[in-house]
Amino acid sequence: MRALFVLQVVVPLALLLWLAFAPARSRTGLTTQIAATGLALIAMALTGLWLVPPWWWPRLCLVLFAIAAVWAWRRRRGPGVPRAGRSQWFLTAVFLSCGMIAAWVSFAAIRGRQPPPGAHADLEFPLRGGTFLVVNGGSDVRVNAHLKTRDSTQQRFARWRGNGYAIDVVAIDRVGRRARGLLPADNRAYRIFGWPVLAPCSGRVILAVDGRRDQPPPQVDDRDHLAGNHVLLECGDLHVVLAHFRRASVRVREGEQIRAGQVLGNVGNSGVSNEPHLHLHAQRPGTANAPMAGEPVPALFNGRFLVRGDRLTVDQRGDAHPGRLP
Repeated sequence: MRALFVLQVVVPLALLLWLAFAPARSRTGLTTQIAATGLALIAMALTGLWLVPPWWWPRLCLVLFAIAAVWAWRRRRGPGVPRAGRSQWFLTAVFLSCGMIAAWVSFAAIRGRQPPPGAHADLEFPLRGGTFLVVNGGSDVRVNAHLKTRDSTQQRFARWRGNGYAIDVVAIDRVGRRARGLLPADNRAYRIFGWPVLAPCSGRVILAVDGRRDQPPPQVDDRDHLAGNHVLLECGDLHVVLAHFRRASVRVREGEQIRAGQVLGNVGNSGVSNEPHLHLHAQRPGTANAPMAGEPVPALFNGRFLVRGDRLTVDQRGDAHPGRLP
C-alpha cells in the first residue's frame, strides 16, 4: 500500500510541481515536458489501483496538470528567462523517452479495455444494492493482474490458468472510499465485507468450499488455498468461480441446482486475498485435481466487459448504471 501511495500520489504531485515551478527553459523542452507529464498522468489513470487514493484522484490530477501547463507556459514567456543549456537538452531527452513509454503503456491499457475475440460468457453482475469498483479486469496485464496466470512457462500458474480473465470487485461509498481508514486490519471496516453474493447464472454447483478463516488484512492464506471459501458453478458448457467468501457464509451444496440471482454466500477475505473483495471468473472445465486449470473465458456482465477502474451502480433489481453514484 505504501508503494501504491508513492506511485499514485507522490509521483504525480512531484511531476506537477516540477512542471509548475521548474519548467524546462526552451520551447522544445517545455513542450516535451508538458506532453510527457500529461501522458504519464494518463498512463497512471488507466492502470492505477484506485483504492487509496480513490477513483476521482487521477481526474483531479489532470485538472491540476492543465493549470500547471498554462502557468509554466506563461512563465516561459516572461522576461529574464535564461537560455537552455546542455543540461536542459538532456532533460528534454529524458522527458521524450518517458513520454514514449507512457504513451505505449496507455495504448496497451486502452487496448485492454476491449474483450478478446472468440467466445465469451454472458453473466449477470453478482452484487446488488450499491456502487462497485473493478480493481482487476480487462484483456491486458496492465489492467488485469490475473493474466499472468496465462504464462505457460510458469508451472506454478498451471493449476489456476482458468482465472486469466477474472475480475476483482470492491464496494465504495459516495466519495469513493472502500474502507474506514487506509488499510484497516479489521475486515468489518471494509464496505464490501459481508455483502451478499448472487449467482451470476443458472446451473449446478460443482464445488462449495467453506471453513477457511478470514485473514486480517493484509495477511493472506497459503498458496494451496488460493480461492479460500469459494463456489464453482456449471453454467451450460462453462464453469464459473466466485471466490474469497466469508467463513461459514456459503449457502449452497455440491450438486444443488441453482438459479441466477440466488444467494450463494457473502463476501469475505479468505484465501490469498489482501483485503475483502469478490473474485469471479469463467473458464472451460478443468480437471478433478485442478478444477481451475481450464481455459479462461472472458465474461460480459449485463452486456459489459468490465475493466480495472470501471465503476457501476447496481440497484436491488440488478439494473446496472455505469459510472453513476447513488
